[in-house]
Amino acid sequence: MNNEIRQEQERLNEVIDTISKQISKIEGETSKRKKEVVNIRKHFWDDLKVNIDTFDDYLETIIGLRQQAQDLSQSEGAHRYAFKRLSTLRRMQEVPYFGRIDITEEGSPLTEQIYIGTSTLTDATGENFIIYDWRAPVSSVYYDYPPGPVEYSTPGGVIRGMLENKWQYTIKGGVIESMFDTSLTIGDEILQQVLGKGTDKHMHSIVSTIQREQNRIIRNDRGRLLIVQGAAGSGKTSAALQRIAYLLYKNRERLKADQIILFSPNSMFNNYVSNVLPELGEENMQQVTFQEYLDHRLTDSFQVEDPYEQLEYLLTGEDDPSYRIRTASIQFKASIRFFEIIKTYRQSLEQSGMIFRGVKFRGETLVSAKQISERFYNTDNTLKFHNRIEKLREWLCELLDEREKFELKQPWVEEEIEYLSKEDYQKVYTYLEKKRGDNEDSFDEYEIENKMLARMIVRKKLKSLRKRIKELHFINIKGIYKQLFDEQTRVELWNEGETPAEREICLSTQKMLDEGKLNYEDATPFLLLKELIQGFQSNTSIKYVLVDEAQDYSPFQFEFLKRLFPSARMTVLGDFNQAIFAHASERVDFQTLTSLYGLSETESITLDQSYRSTKQIIEFTRELIPEGHRIKAFNREGEKPVLTQVSSRDELHRKIMSKVKDFQSREYNTIAIICKSAAESAAAYDALSAHGEIKLVQKGTNEYEQGVVVIPAYLAKGIEFDAVIIYDASMQTYGDESLRRLFYTACTRAMHDLQIYTIGEPSPFLKNGATESLLLTSK
Repeated sequence: MNNEIRQEQERLNEVIDTISKQISKIEGETSKRKKEVVNIRKHFWDDLKVNIDTFDDYLETIIGLRQQAQDLSQSEGAHRYAFKRLSTLRRMQEVPYFGRIDITEEGSPLTEQIYIGTSTLTDATGENFIIYDWRAPVSSVYYDYPPGPVEYSTPGGVIRGMLENKWQYTIKGGVIESMFDTSLTIGDEILQQVLGKGTDKHMHSIVSTIQREQNRIIRNDRGRLLIVQGAAGSGKTSAALQRIAYLLYKNRERLKADQIILFSPNSMFNNYVSNVLPELGEENMQQVTFQEYLDHRLTDSFQVEDPYEQLEYLLTGEDDPSYRIRTASIQFKASIRFFEIIKTYRQSLEQSGMIFRGVKFRGETLVSAKQISERFYNTDNTLKFHNRIEKLREWLCELLDEREKFELKQPWVEEEIEYLSKEDYQKVYTYLEKKRGDNEDSFDEYEIENKMLARMIVRKKLKSLRKRIKELHFINIKGIYKQLFDEQTRVELWNEGETPAEREICLSTQKMLDEGKLNYEDATPFLLLKELIQGFQSNTSIKYVLVDEAQDYSPFQFEFLKRLFPSARMTVLGDFNQAIFAHASERVDFQTLTSLYGLSETESITLDQSYRSTKQIIEFTRELIPEGHRIKAFNREGEKPVLTQVSSRDELHRKIMSKVKDFQSREYNTIAIICKSAAESAAAYDALSAHGEIKLVQKGTNEYEQGVVVIPAYLAKGIEFDAVIIYDASMQTYGDESLRRLFYTACTRAMHDLQIYTIGEPSPFLKNGATESLLLTSK
């Protein structure tokens, strides 16, 4: 074996030497390209003759300008490519590759050794591969097969052969520290090493430890919708990010990073995952939260509640008299039934029920809401709904044109002319000078000047009104949505009796709208109704949409995303055991999503293996949820979770800070004190921050930081910590069954250590026999 490592080290040295030579060469090219770009920018206009005296001169100028711009674009493109390749080679210098497969293709007598790394490397001729990119078709063999018969797909067809051996390498600083001959997909030895390390402030790529099921996610090309249900710590988010890198590699001629969008749970998570794609030499895709999109569309009209405000209310507002109605409203408005009610309601508006706003100018009604309604419903009913709205818009624009002519002769216009600024006069004067040059005797200058000034004033006054008409503001969407909750509409369309407290839900919704507010559960239904009426503002440039923490999205939101990105394929990732929002309580899986594109266009993958936590933590956390026995623990040993019962809050804080110091002595980089809510987090932070350096994570926190943090459980989703302290797992805090998933989410954030504290009697989640046997209870 030592002889084999020596031979491998010699080859590695040759590879690193090749990389170094290529770096040296590209550094020269990069410098040269940079100088070219600077020079072209500096002298862009020097050699360009600008002459527009005749049409031929004008044409020659345009052609010259286009040529100069093309030269600049080519030089900039060449510089960008060289700089990107240089960055990739510098990363490869440290760890050129991580795996090797020895494969004999069908019909060939030779066994080829294929080394696999984060990027491709060829020899000086550019024809022979030294390292294959992990996304290359042949590299899939490394992730999908043990030694034996194999096959993989290429653009030219399916290649079959025999995998003779598979090797894994641990390389650091250009030196092979270890190598393993493995018959597993990815050997446990290297995975143990990776998972046993401490965390830092960013998620990292997992290309050297991708598992077979994760590889199915990464390389999936079938259908419009890929659904991934993954246990906590199963690597679904990591696999999704590697999937983006794979898509950019496979479709590099026709797909750019800005044509992919990731909907993530919060801005802190965006920062946490921002390093993965650059590590792989790719640009980051667009990242946005669904709330950011809602705010963009709705905050001009409403004060919009965000999902964490809604959740905080549910976690802390039990004493509010409206709590029961609000909870019922949230669940109802996320249901398939309510979605169907809105579609039926929209169809009913074709016959009656549309509410319009009258059009006013200078305090005078030009056309009343009643006149607009009569015009809409008297238009040819054989026309499609949206064509009737378009006809209405055209009619209103024509009325404005007529009004413009009328207003030109009104006294207020003459008064406005007298108060015009010098700049406005100059605009008209300049235009008149040009007209005089064309035909000096063709008009009375004063008369024309006055007409122009009058037209300018009237058009300026009508500009915002014209814009509002073009944007369909004459349709009262708020009124139409409010009307959906009228008693008459409810009786006619809701099939009364299926949902408890329907009348109370209607009254509370109308009260909210009257106050200019929009609760989170209403935001997407409101937008959906608006788009069904006005037409969707779709984005056809986006080709792939990924939704993380998909269990927190309602059917409305998925239907909306489908319509918003009609040309996109969608990948959704989630875990219903972490479905902490109230609207998810009625659902147990992603089956409702299959109706989005149909069964034939939908593929589902389940990840049962959990890698984040130690075996002891996983064996504990899986007892917290129904059917938790399906979750498989990766065999990484650690200490059992510990439950510590205290009698007072002062004692709780002393014990927690003592444990924090213990964790810090073990050189844990990230320690999270996880609370039930933001309110509890703020109180805990106030008490604990006096005893050490601690940071409070709130919903507006943008950066995931190392150190000791106090954080609400719902903001910790998607993130992992070396050690987790559950602040108070008492019956008083986690006594309600509806909080089981939130508690499970909090506990599954721990990688190496989990400490649970309770003031008084523990939560019933900790009382079943299987769970108790995993805990070391101390007082």
